[in-house]
Amino acid sequence: MSNPAVARRVVVIGGGYAGTAAANRLRKNRALDITVVNPRPEFVQRIRLHQLVAGTGRAANDLDSVLGHGVRLVVDTATRIDSSDRQVELAGGHSIGYDYLVYALGSAAATPVGVPGAAEYAHRIAEYEPAVALRAALAKLPNKAPIVVVGGGLTAIETASELADLGRPVRLVTGAGHLPSLGDQARHQVVAQLEQLGVVVTQDVIVTEVCSDGVVLSDGSQLPSALTIWAAGFDIPDLAVRSGLATDADGRLSTDRTLTSIADPRIVAAGDAAAFGDQPLRMSCQAAMPMGVQAAETVLSRIAGRQPESVDESFVATCISLGRHRGLVQLSRADDSPRDTVLKGRTAAAIKELICTSTLAGIRMEAKMPGILPGLRRQRESELPLAEVRSGRQHAETQPRR
Repeated sequence: MSNPAVARRVVVIGGGYAGTAAANRLRKNRALDITVVNPRPEFVQRIRLHQLVAGTGRAANDLDSVLGHGVRLVVDTATRIDSSDRQVELAGGHSIGYDYLVYALGSAAATPVGVPGAAEYAHRIAEYEPAVALRAALAKLPNKAPIVVVGGGLTAIETASELADLGRPVRLVTGAGHLPSLGDQARHQVVAQLEQLGVVVTQDVIVTEVCSDGVVLSDGSQLPSALTIWAAGFDIPDLAVRSGLATDADGRLSTDRTLTSIADPRIVAAGDAAAFGDQPLRMSCQAAMPMGVQAAETVLSRIAGRQPESVDESFVATCISLGRHRGLVQLSRADDSPRDTVLKGRTAAAIKELICTSTLAGIRMEAKMPGILPGLRRQRESELPLAEVRSGRQHAETQPRR
């Protein structure tokens, strides 16, 4: 246990959904010196990056407007964590000491490996700066120029539908495992709504080469493309690996059920770069925000000399925007497996927009009133039917990725 008289410095690496939620919750203890390290001064709503590209919405706000009073923001990139000396080394040449560290680094857009031409000709969308560059490229494109979006997850589908809703000719190229977080009925509904928007969906093939004017598919066919958008998956930053911390095979920081590093009790983790239990949660703000809250509560408990609570996943739904006037909501069990209930159309679009708005509002509310956001709900097996418990364990083998 920590000594409350000396444990005062908490550094949060990452200013996304998990990091900001954690920093604001930590303000429950007014004596703490809280520092957030982030490579940019903006809080980026990744769930709105497709709107940023299409020009239908904004995706960035000043971090100072999101963080609570007294939280210090350092705009820099963490390059190494020296856990023995409790120092975070920064790209700018400085170091920041900590008593506790919240590792909320998030994830990055996946870099296509082994696909010729992808690095030169494909645009990425899952990060802020590439999305800004993509918006500029799109603005120069004639309205009827063909666009290819590569990927089968929510980012790819929302991007394709947002651009098609503007009247752009869009083709979505997906592999065999598209939308794994949805049930069969919901998947069919998404494809149907995409087709209503004019999106041509090419399934069960992969892009093997990206050219300046098109893409080559695994079946040997070629598609014309004046603009190719690579939206297939996410990568985990390697900071934890480079720092010699315990990680899973993908580089996520390995933690116990209190979100504490299995190798260092002074480090807790939240969000996309954290892995507790046998399987990391689906990459989403739905998981990241309550994980950030729970990570902060673990730090607060340890500083106060209390045993932190164990946590479990508690998903509610998967929500997809399909342009500005269509959408789909797939209700889910706590383990993220799909239920039978599916909402679609304008009702689902309104729900998705409400969720996007409420995430930012919730973090700002936490900044004003620390303690208002919920953390990860503890889930007892006795509260679920046995079949659902077993389903959740089996579902871990097919956890989706946004």
